[in-house]
Amino acid sequence: MKRILILGAGRSATVLIDYLIDHAAEGIWTVTVADMDAHTAARKVAGRPNARAVGADLSDKAVRTELMKGVTFVVSLLPPPMHPEVALDCLSMGCHLATASYVGPAMHALHTEAEAKGLTFINEIGLDPGIDHLSAMQMLDGLRADGHRILHFESHCGGLVAPESDDNPWGYKFTWNPRNVVLAGQGGAAKFIHNGLYKYIPYQRLFTRIDEISIEGHGLFEGYANRDSLGYREAYGLMDALTVFRGTLRKAGFCAAWNVFVQLGMTDDTYTMEGTDRMTLSQYLGAFLPDNGASVRHRLADHLCVSDRAMDQIDWLGLFGDEPVGLSNATPAQILQSVLERKWIMKPNDKDMIVMWHRIGSEKEGNEHTTTASLVVKGDDMERTAMAKTVGLPLAIATRMVLEGTIQRRGVVIPIYPDIYNPMLAELERFGVQFEEKCEVA
Repeated sequence: MKRILILGAGRSATVLIDYLIDHAAEGIWTVTVADMDAHTAARKVAGRPNARAVGADLSDKAVRTELMKGVTFVVSLLPPPMHPEVALDCLSMGCHLATASYVGPAMHALHTEAEAKGLTFINEIGLDPGIDHLSAMQMLDGLRADGHRILHFESHCGGLVAPESDDNPWGYKFTWNPRNVVLAGQGGAAKFIHNGLYKYIPYQRLFTRIDEISIEGHGLFEGYANRDSLGYREAYGLMDALTVFRGTLRKAGFCAAWNVFVQLGMTDDTYTMEGTDRMTLSQYLGAFLPDNGASVRHRLADHLCVSDRAMDQIDWLGLFGDEPVGLSNATPAQILQSVLERKWIMKPNDKDMIVMWHRIGSEKEGNEHTTTASLVVKGDDMERTAMAKTVGLPLAIATRMVLEGTIQRRGVVIPIYPDIYNPMLAELERFGVQFEEKCEVA
């Protein structure tokens, strides 16, 4: 009997846990869900057979390794900085590993040892990264097999609110880690290649350089550049491509208003503001504006060229009002996050939505082709969200396929190979995670 250990029972865990427990009924494995919050873990296991819940401090190495005794496979939903530590535990305990996080140098350095021990450490197997790899590589390899030369590659993805639950002027609600949303794009210039030229966008200009993307049946979106679009050129076989671009999607009108916060410095997380426990929201906003005696609204309008729509979006957040900040010794980003968490909250009956879009330009026999693929997934409820589906299902499917021998690659692996992406995409289709493709000839 094989044993699966899931570390973490947070937002993206529900669908993952359900899938693996459902297949545990076949008698192949058991599932243990461990989380700092024992109640959350127990609720997601829900007393089903072949499964148990454990409350544990997963930041404690001794606790983790005790849990790993006799375990065949570990699925880590812990914060990404912890994954190399968990991987080292897996090496010493002889466990396979799956994460949805990017492979950094510390994880990559474990490849040779994991391979030698016959272990699979499959990473980047969530949504983005994850489903983007699976779908993009299937498209690219298919076009190449048909005699196409790849000229341009673009890929965008966004976690959004479904249209029927879209009831605020931002067209956005939190379906993922709020802190990551507030700090998105920081830490270096976005870099990509466009029509054969390398391009760089510093953070302070990131939300002014957007692409408009129309997806048939779903409307207009805005795309802004991810931090590094060049990292997968070699893995994707795109070293000779003229364009390689990866971006994030938002609803139309989001980026211009968000750019106001970026320009003012309200997304900065590097210093603590003074007296925030005695500050109102309008005073918080005013702290970033010149003081000429006018209202905060007028000072903002004078300081930056803010559209009427963006001004309404900022007003809707209450940033011109007298509500207390309610935080002590807080950074600008922490205060902004607190404001947004109160306003961008998903209501009990709300549904989220994942949108992913690829566009590939290619040449065959002198003709230029444009192939597009779009994926739109909506959540069922607050537990089985679109985000939980598209992050949790790939992790669960990869775990099952390693344990059943469908995936046999060893070492540190990302899902860019046909023996991984073909069976995984076929299984995802069973759950409604399916792309619509179109091809046009110029």
